[in-house]
Amino acid sequence: MILMIQQKYILERPLRLMDDIWDAIIIGGGPAGSTVARYAAKGGAKILVIDRRKEIGNPLQCGELVPTNEELRRLCPDVPNINELFQTPKEAISRRTNEMNLVTPSGKRLVYPFKGQILYRPIHDQKLVEVAKKNGAQYLTESRVNDISENTVFLKNGDKLNAKIIVGCGGPHDPLRKKFWTENSLNIAVNFVIMEGDFENIVELYFGSTAPGGYAWMIPKKGGANIGIGIQTRFSKGKSLNTMAQDFFQRFKGKITYKGGGVLPMSGSIRNFTKGNYMLVGDSAGMVLPSNGAGITTAMIGGRIAGQVIAEHIESKVALSEYQKRWNLQMGKVMKYSKRGMAWGGMMFRSPDSLINASFNRLTKPIIWRAITCKPMFGLF
Repeated sequence: MILMIQQKYILERPLRLMDDIWDAIIIGGGPAGSTVARYAAKGGAKILVIDRRKEIGNPLQCGELVPTNEELRRLCPDVPNINELFQTPKEAISRRTNEMNLVTPSGKRLVYPFKGQILYRPIHDQKLVEVAKKNGAQYLTESRVNDISENTVFLKNGDKLNAKIIVGCGGPHDPLRKKFWTENSLNIAVNFVIMEGDFENIVELYFGSTAPGGYAWMIPKKGGANIGIGIQTRFSKGKSLNTMAQDFFQRFKGKITYKGGGVLPMSGSIRNFTKGNYMLVGDSAGMVLPSNGAGITTAMIGGRIAGQVIAEHIESKVALSEYQKRWNLQMGKVMKYSKRGMAWGGMMFRSPDSLINASFNRLTKPIIWRAITCKPMFGLF
């Protein structure tokens, strides 16, 4: 097995894997991990990304919606150089949209302008891998992390890899977080499908008893849609996620060509991103905006910061804690208001459908949108 891994690895770089001491080993090659790798390697650090999947980006695990760069500048005004960070190639974009509807249990809609891009997520993630590799990062796929101790990562096959810094980008169940962090997060169970058919070019989010404690979505794609639901089972009155998902999917007409599921952390960012020479980025650090579920762009924002700090740490001993300071400067306000929006929405969206139907009206429309887009709800603070 070791020889097989070394032969696979030697195609990229003719060095013995076990003999290397890396500046950083990154666990997980999704948007967070590949962005950390991109910027750390660009800054001169020696980077290895480990991923258990054969092809990064598969299987598909999300709704695939991201804001355009123009929209993101409005949503996250303190994040610099957005065009430099987000360079989504045309082949990774399935469809674009200019409108989002929030839908009550009665079918009432609040309509908002929203400039979004619906991704081909596997292509998107693979392109991020390519960019990281061009900057010098190395990848080891089909490899599962079994344990971490001090500066050593232990793989399931018995291999041991050493690094000055270890970065957890493996999602809500990241092995680094699981072993060294005790903070709990609210994880939303998610089911979704890709459905072929003719869908209007509008993103729709559904609330109330359709998705108790969470929301459901219809995100149009070229030739179909990504349709999904995330709930908190404690509010589902005994109904399983699978049952609720099936009920929701039946609202739409089309052929289901893919089924997926997962977990979405919805508590917001955790208290500490670093512990000694360990770092967490992306979903493992809670970098999902709880008021709207956005996680791809936030993971990449955090990934750029983490990667730059890793390179600076290796080059000039900049403290790894600088990573969280810079995150707070760029995303602190957005995350704070998103957490507030989630707290308010959590109370409202667990309310009876009749109250939710009444709460969606012309007077509350701007307040609801401010909560979802991570702004102070009443425009005051």
